Amino acid sequence: MKGSIIMNFTAAKRLNAIDSPSFSELFEAKKQYTGKTGQEVIDFSIGSSNIPPHESVKKALADAALSDQSYQYSLSALPETAEAVQKWYKNRYGVELASDELVTLKGSQEALSHIPMAFCDPGDLVLIPDPYYPIYGTAPKLAGADIFFMPLKEENGYLIDFEAIPDEVARKAKLMYVSYPNNPTGKTAPDSFYEQLIRFAKKNEIIVLHDNAYSELVFDQKPGKSFLSYEGAREVGFELNSFSKSYSMGGARLAVMVGNRELISCYNKLMNMIDFQAFGAVQKAGISALEHAHEFVPALRQEYKRRRDLFIEQFRKAGWDIEAPEATMFVWAKIPDQYTDSAQFNQILLERAGVLANAGTSFGNEGKRHVRFALVRSDKEVIEAACRIKKAQIV
Repeated sequence: MKGSIIMNFTAAKRLNAIDSPSFSELFEAKKQYTGKTGQEVIDFSIGSSNIPPHESVKKALADAALSDQSYQYSLSALPETAEAVQKWYKNRYGVELASDELVTLKGSQEALSHIPMAFCDPGDLVLIPDPYYPIYGTAPKLAGADIFFMPLKEENGYLIDFEAIPDEVARKAKLMYVSYPNNPTGKTAPDSFYEQLIRFAKKNEIIVLHDNAYSELVFDQKPGKSFLSYEGAREVGFELNSFSKSYSMGGARLAVMVGNRELISCYNKLMNMIDFQAFGAVQKAGISALEHAHEFVPALRQEYKRRRDLFIEQFRKAGWDIEAPEATMFVWAKIPDQYTDSAQFNQILLERAGVLANAGTSFGNEGKRHVRFALVRSDKEVIEAACRIKKAQIV
């Protein structure tokens, strides 16, 4: 229109903290490979389970979705959801929870992204492990906080080295993210680590956020524990536990935050102004998942262990000797010595073999010598991927 004013819109500077993956470039590369070879790319990059939930979960969700009551605002967790979570934590982890020591979430991602906003002011310091689940490195920046990365070294079992954290950094830190079993490395942490963690947090008055998404997917050791099962943990922090991985409910979005009641109260104060609780029908499905955990979880764990073993076996046949993960649904694979950069190697995997993983640098600087594979493909696809890699003489 003649004489109209063209407005220039700009995003807030805080969005610069978000490193957006170039999906368009990735899609184009996959398209080019298929066009050139006639073969589909075997994609191990998306950590979304292809194992369906227990039948009772689907039925509970469907039945509850037909109830008019489910469509009211969820101002708090359903009483039966809170009771189910309390029973779950007592029976599975030996942890007693009061009603004000838990809150339901629409997936752990909700809390991981908002916790720094609840506890950090601009200029506060957050301790983040490296490598890390990507939201760990983004959420503090969105809250205006600074980050100190704690390198997880292979020679130290990918554990946080508390002695390597400078005293002045520890004294300044307000919050730290901790996650074992660990994504992406697949490593677990011993009791002695958690005892040291709690002493470190108490000494420096640091809030501990423990992300416990994979405690049910520990393969060759004792079952994973809760952070809250350690003496003194509740004094310094809280824990997230997800229904996505352990109960194959990723699309339903359900998780819980449990632990220190003062921290829970602070988080609730923020979230009550932002959103409501999880959809009631999803909560009903979560209750059913917990009620049938004894049937579902052992079989799920065994299936991921079987997939892990097949993956390691087939890729070793292809000439790529990869260390088997102790836990989780991921394989953290060191790239062959002749390559220096995980992003470059990942591109070679895609272009020459039609196999796609996650470049380790997607998880921080300490991932530059690794790529991550998700154990979400069929046996046939795993065998085919290994054959392609061998034929392409990539390793």
